[in-house]
Amino acid sequence: MGRLTTRQLQRKRSDKRTRFAQKTSLQPGDVLQDRYRIVGPLGSGGFSSVYQARDMRFPSVTKLCAIKEMLISTNDPQLRELTIKSFERESGMLAMLNHPAIPDISDYFTENNRSYLVLELIRGKDLDDWLQDETEALEQETAIDWALQICDALEYLHTQKPQPIVFRDMKPSNIMLDQYKRIRLIDFGIAKLFEAEQKKGTMIGTEGYSPPEQYRGLATPAGDVYALGATLHHLLTQQDPRLEPPFNFAERPINKVNPTVTPAFEALINRCLAYNPKERYPDATALKEALIALRDGNQEEAVGATVISPPIPQTMPASPVAAPSAAPQIQPIWTFKCEDEIRRKAILDEGVIYVGSYDNNLYALNQATGQFLWKFPTSDSIASTPAIFDEDVFITSADHHFYSIHKKTGEMNWRYKTNGPIYSSPSVRYDHVFFGSDDAHCYALNAKRGKMVWKTNAFSPVRSSPFVGEELVFFGTEGGYIYALELATGKMKWQSQAKRAVTSSPTVADDIVFIGSVDATVYAIDASSGWTIWRFRARRPIISSPAVCENTVYIGSSDGNLYAIHMDSGRQQWVFETGGQVASSPTIAEELIYIGSTDGKVYCLSAKKGELQWAFETGGPVIASPLIADDVVYVGSSDKILYAVPI
Repeated sequence: MGRLTTRQLQRKRSDKRTRFAQKTSLQPGDVLQDRYRIVGPLGSGGFSSVYQARDMRFPSVTKLCAIKEMLISTNDPQLRELTIKSFERESGMLAMLNHPAIPDISDYFTENNRSYLVLELIRGKDLDDWLQDETEALEQETAIDWALQICDALEYLHTQKPQPIVFRDMKPSNIMLDQYKRIRLIDFGIAKLFEAEQKKGTMIGTEGYSPPEQYRGLATPAGDVYALGATLHHLLTQQDPRLEPPFNFAERPINKVNPTVTPAFEALINRCLAYNPKERYPDATALKEALIALRDGNQEEAVGATVISPPIPQTMPASPVAAPSAAPQIQPIWTFKCEDEIRRKAILDEGVIYVGSYDNNLYALNQATGQFLWKFPTSDSIASTPAIFDEDVFITSADHHFYSIHKKTGEMNWRYKTNGPIYSSPSVRYDHVFFGSDDAHCYALNAKRGKMVWKTNAFSPVRSSPFVGEELVFFGTEGGYIYALELATGKMKWQSQAKRAVTSSPTVADDIVFIGSVDATVYAIDASSGWTIWRFRARRPIISSPAVCENTVYIGSSDGNLYAIHMDSGRQQWVFETGGQVASSPTIAEELIYIGSTDGKVYCLSAKKGELQWAFETGGPVIASPLIADDVVYVGSSDKILYAVPI
């Protein structure tokens, strides 16, 4: 397979989150500038690594410092020169800062394609580590004390001349509690200068803590207020906002999990978390004054006469819409009975329906009548959806084989053996076919001859069906990873990790990868960088694969619900409740959503509001996804029957 022309994926959110290469380039004993001897690593982030070093200009004493190493990612000579000048200008400005909570900067320099800051070494524990170690929620008195110290530092930054300095990435891991129990800010965003070709609108910050306007690239003092509010919410509740849908703090009251928090303090935090920046405290000075008033017992002065809650998202999460128990039963046009369950979606090509069954067979049926045309037997169950390529139909089987079958005759063209059962459905593009296997590999085969082009080790079974884009292949693994591979070579571009298995198959829209996990989470991941844009939490595991239409992601969960989620924000738009688990993946057609449930029904809903249009009841759980064609729904059931149901 020839190498494809590279297309630069330019999304607002992706540029800032491109993987930082060679995070730990320095080793103990390395010397920088003939002065700083590296002692060892202290940590690494998305764009930088931090090392402990000894300043050798003081030979008779051990003077330690921290050195932050940052990559200059551009190869363009002019842009590189501008980047270095920008770094030097901003480093000089930061070196002039003088505040107890801000580490002193004593030196900066550039070597090769990296630039370095030499900072005061702070000993202590960041608040992210503090959260990991603590079992009890933070008390209000301590939270106010910490918040006042943070506000004092932010106020200093926000009042700098000629323009304010915005911290932009307030979160527990960027706040240190030093050995004297004082608050220190340990990272204030200088890494932004090392982003090549930065454009207006680039996302800066950390999901869950960043305010909504910062997702559009707007960084203001009011954004720091929001991020501090999110940090306080996390510290007081131990609920990590990165694991929740964004901007839903109103749905997680602090006092409910931490009774030490008074209504006045909760109202103050809620005002910080207002969706509209104009409804927040405008800057750290205003928030500091409110905190002092609250500490001194002046509650009205702190939060105003009206208790403010975070605005409800513009699209309200709807209450579950229950399916009626006695809907009129629709009569199918035809039915075809297999010898075992049908668990995956059928496909249609030139008037023929192709469907696999757990009875080991791939069936070809007449679309109009359901008449049997032929079947192809494998040696084990089929739990995948067929794919069409020219005159061939592809299918995978638990017998370890991938099959190419002539779609007119049902005769085998070729087969390819892997070292494990195959439950992943094949995806065809560019005359090649892609699929995963329980042998922990993802494969690319030549679609005509069945010759392997590449296979990539994913280190755990791959039951997710690959999504093949213009230059990348995306899939999940039972080990809980989501991979992006180069289409031409199979080399890994990036990987992202869920907390449990990813059996769901990805969908990509607007350069965002959407995928579900058994950890009950839907992930929206930037397709070019692997950075998680948002997470949406259901109540139970997700096996269903997402479908996307008009800025909405539709996906089912074993909690019995079909969810409609806004693709940009991750906010729930509506939810429809079935009577069983939803492992089926939704199908979208003509502004309608079709989904199966283990309650034995196939549901047709309006895409905009989730209103039930009709339900068709089969004789068993419906795990397969519906196929919609020519005003007919084709869907298989665990009752061994493929149904053709009129819309």
